[in-house]
Amino acid sequence: MNKKLKILIPVGLVLALLFPLLNLIMPPDNSGLLAKRGADLPHWDEAMAILNEKCVHCHAADANLPFYASLPVASTLMEIDITKGRAGMDLKKELYRDIEGAPFSEAALAKIEFILKEDTMPPMRYLAMHWNHGLSAQDKLTLSKWIAATRAARFQSPGVAKPFATHPLQPLRPLASFNADKVEVGEKLYHDVRLSGDNTVSCASCHDLARGGVDRLQFSKGIKGQVGGINAPTVYNSGTQFVQFWDGRAKDLKDQAGGPVENPIEMGAKWADVLPKLKADPELNAKLVQLYGEDYKAEHIQDAIAAFEATLVTPSRFDAFMRGDDKALSAEEKQGFEIFTDKGCARCHVGEALGGQSFEKMGLYKDYFAGRQVGEADLGRYNVTKDEHDKMRFKTPILRNIAVTQPYLHDGSTSDLREVVKIMSTHQLKAPLTEAEIDAVTAFLKSLTGTWRGAQLQ
Repeated sequence: MNKKLKILIPVGLVLALLFPLLNLIMPPDNSGLLAKRGADLPHWDEAMAILNEKCVHCHAADANLPFYASLPVASTLMEIDITKGRAGMDLKKELYRDIEGAPFSEAALAKIEFILKEDTMPPMRYLAMHWNHGLSAQDKLTLSKWIAATRAARFQSPGVAKPFATHPLQPLRPLASFNADKVEVGEKLYHDVRLSGDNTVSCASCHDLARGGVDRLQFSKGIKGQVGGINAPTVYNSGTQFVQFWDGRAKDLKDQAGGPVENPIEMGAKWADVLPKLKADPELNAKLVQLYGEDYKAEHIQDAIAAFEATLVTPSRFDAFMRGDDKALSAEEKQGFEIFTDKGCARCHVGEALGGQSFEKMGLYKDYFAGRQVGEADLGRYNVTKDEHDKMRFKTPILRNIAVTQPYLHDGSTSDLREVVKIMSTHQLKAPLTEAEIDAVTAFLKSLTGTWRGAQLQ
């Protein structure tokens, strides 16, 4: 037995050194994995070279892996790394988005920046086999410059104070110019119960503008008292999101506006029946004809509603702070803002609405669904893509006005703002927040309650 050990130990050591050495000499080629959509931006080439060489193996589904990845032990270890890596960020799916003028994901940039700051990737176990995958000081500097340049070019809000110019959070952009006649008609349609099958439910029934743009129910009620299966998100600032609905099945506000009308549980109507009711209203019909012509269709009704919803922008004290008013936030709120940024909340809740820019796994570090029966609504993005990777992934909710948009989460499981901060801290952060940090973040979130048409949301 001792003789066998004397032979096996040196053989094992040789193999342990041989694999990483061969990988160093003959690394897999992933140079073309990330598409060249941002080549006009500073530091693009250098940044993509680093990500392709050192990150995509665990953060993409179809990367070329080292030659030994198919071996029994190595394959198991790499499968674990890839599953964990993609859960946190799938570079190929998340870095680029098919949105005009904004191919990069703000959330992906924030995640990469957080990793650089924390110096957590790649993990030491991975580096033991992949010696060339550690990020050098120059790599980190290059990626940091690329992130800052990309934010400045694509995501910086006008008027932001210099210290926050390339911050992952930004103040709300000023309301863009709009067609006032279309918005006026859209507002009427938004409150019109004739869009429902039995003339009892309007868009405002579930997205009440007097209640933070929600109905404050765990699950909304549709026609005939039917109850839905997922919590209604706020309509305020919803135009800032990259897609609509928790599962992202609608590409924009116009697309979203058509969904509830023909949903049998929500408004339970057919456009073929709705349009005649609207045409029978002389005043409304005249305005619709003026905007869209006599042969207006469902898509035009959706367009008008979307135009109105795009104006539901609610600036808050936080925006004043981000534009240079240091007195706009209290000391506790400023502390909460710093914790929110430094501890990793701003990896996903990014941009001007603090969310709505990515799909994220609910239960990244702790299983949120353990011990409960999982329903269709809990599957999230998977319901659209049927990709196993997308199970329990949801569009990150925006945090604007969160203090008045209870209950929270896709399942509406709590109406306590402090409790939802604690839940997210436990399940989404590697190092959960302390009780004092939870208090500070909760205070900060209350500063996001904004105003609409001159009145504070209640």
